[in-house]
Amino acid sequence: MAADSLRLAPIPDIPLIRPGDDLAQILGDALAASSLTPRDMDVLVVAQKIVSKAENRYVDLRGVTPKPRAEEIARATSKDPRLVELILSESAEVVRHAKDVLIVAHRLGFVMANAGVDQSNVEPDGPAERVLLLPADPDASCARLKARLEQRFGMTIAVIINDSFGRAWRNGTVGVALGAAGLPALADLRGRPDLFGRRLQVTQVGFADEIAAAASLVMGQADEGRPAVLVRGLEWTAPPLPAAALLRPKNQDLFR
Repeated sequence: MAADSLRLAPIPDIPLIRPGDDLAQILGDALAASSLTPRDMDVLVVAQKIVSKAENRYVDLRGVTPKPRAEEIARATSKDPRLVELILSESAEVVRHAKDVLIVAHRLGFVMANAGVDQSNVEPDGPAERVLLLPADPDASCARLKARLEQRFGMTIAVIINDSFGRAWRNGTVGVALGAAGLPALADLRGRPDLFGRRLQVTQVGFADEIAAAASLVMGQADEGRPAVLVRGLEWTAPPLPAAALLRPKNQDLFR
């Protein structure tokens, strides 16, 4: 992995994404209309929200009936019981909960707040009380976008879906990779020498997370309207690994 000179450029003029939209076509058109024609080893970072919207991962809370466990957790967290029921349906385990906080292990393995169920930047739809779930399979979504864009532009790129995560040991959220295709999401540096010739023993780099966090600086977190960023200047030689490789097994997670 190397980056002597790195460029991060937001892709302009991406419209609001709606269920069923051809996201690969929309992203490709936006790239073609700009000066950002992809090159080999570029990385396209795409916000989770637009992937979920294109995949119609909406749920109307009016159709959710909370069960007793959801009602109990809702009282403890001061959350809408219907929202809690939906969070539980997307989760494999409740890790912690307190007032205003519900940390779960998502069914895909992410340890996160609210299973990624979100209402921010979700446009109204009449009387519906819509929330948005994570993509069903973010790594697969990345692989599909990668294949379509490579076919259109005739080069080899990588694709990352990023989202904002809190961390157990620090305040604030950072961008992380929910999905990845075409690059080593986890780069294993064990065995490589440091500056003084000592072999690295445990160093593994969350390569896709580092890219996702950098792209988040360009995307913003509120009303910026920049849901896709092209990253240029990175190099890697390790074989591709999906973002699933970044998930620490529960039996190795000392915070749980």
